[in-house]
Amino acid sequence: MFGLLRDGYNRKVYLIAEIGINHSGDVQIAKKLIDAAFATGWDCVKFQKRTPEICVPESQKNMLKSTPWGEMTYLEYKKKIEFGQEEFDYIDEYCKLKPIDWTASVWDLQSVDFLMKYNVPFIKIPSAHLTNDDLLTRVVRTGKPIVASTGMSTVNEIDHAVEILKGSDFMLMHTNSAYPTPPEDLNLRTITFLNDRYDCPVGYSGHEYGLDPTVMAVVLGAKVVERHITLDHKMWGTDQAASLEVHAMDMLRKRIREVELCLGNGVKTVAESERPIREKLRGG
Repeated sequence: MFGLLRDGYNRKVYLIAEIGINHSGDVQIAKKLIDAAFATGWDCVKFQKRTPEICVPESQKNMLKSTPWGEMTYLEYKKKIEFGQEEFDYIDEYCKLKPIDWTASVWDLQSVDFLMKYNVPFIKIPSAHLTNDDLLTRVVRTGKPIVASTGMSTVNEIDHAVEILKGSDFMLMHTNSAYPTPPEDLNLRTITFLNDRYDCPVGYSGHEYGLDPTVMAVVLGAKVVERHITLDHKMWGTDQAASLEVHAMDMLRKRIREVELCLGNGVKTVAESERPIREKLRGG
């Protein structure tokens, strides 16, 4: 899949609408977000898949958390918002009907095995686990294309991850893991750095407010764009504020498609619009 993105300038940017955990454990909210992504012309919706008993640190499991469903332990909360096979079976069928691609970030080995029950187009490695060698190795063994986010990672850590990913169909995503990301920390020129250093397709996963930085990322060469999405910024959840509402999803997709037209293919020619002017001013 991502090997095809090496073709140059003639392929549209692939747009990933990150639902993540913004569904708050409600499959009907997830369905509405899938509808929104499809209606606004995005290519894929993405979720997150965890095994809470594995992913929640022991020190946090019994910590109390205030939620819309009352006070509960952090482990109970994580279990409540985690989709299982029933929900993902529904999502899989619903996305086929649209149609729209779907996939998930995997946070542990069991979640990799779970996701392989479905014919997802690629598997996402979240920034939090770029240094998890066992997880990277297991994902490589699936034979699926891989998207790996590089937030909060050093160059040495990315070097090491790429050594594991080599030989697979992978791409790197430049991102900053702060939600939301301050403009001065976006460092969008890292997109060209990653492309030059690793000679692989590079995308951008944005956690900033607004649309401009994501459009800039496309100008700098991002082949894939990922943004969190929500039905309403006021909904409960840690990721809602830095997410795009439906109207912003539509605006961003239109702006990216326009900038793709403006960028062209980089080959200097006489444009059709210039030919009458050329004839007038040069006589041919």
